[in-house]
Amino acid sequence: MAESGEAGGQPSEEELRAQIEEQVRNLQVEDLILQSAISILNISARRLAKEEERDLEQAKTGIEAARGLTEYVPEEARPQLRQAVSELQLLYAKHASGEAGEPPGEEGGGGESPSPPGPKPAGGGTSKLWTPGD
Repeated sequence: MAESGEAGGQPSEEELRAQIEEQVRNLQVEDLILQSAISILNISARRLAKEEERDLEQAKTGIEAARGLTEYVPEEARPQLRQAVSELQLLYAKHASGEAGEPPGEEGGGGESPSPPGPKPAGGGTSKLWTPGD
């Protein structure tokens, strides 16, 4: 019966099930957590980078979730995951602080982004920069 799967160039249903079973048997929870964190960061980046899909609350939630998963991924992947989280936090801060004062269509116009309109916080003022809780 194994030939029937090979004859058509496609594996049989039984062969597919055996392959999936083998993959699940070898799967580590930490690897699945890493893949989940990467997926979350990819969606969060999209919610920041694409103007027509921009959703700062979704991005913030995703960044915080990925940051929380960092301690559960394989140790060798932690520095890269932390770096990706940091980069998205910076992008989030850029959009959160510049969104109100940025004219449509002038995103990424080069140079430093202008400060948000309104009074600047005094020495002890509250910053609008979001940073994750500890």
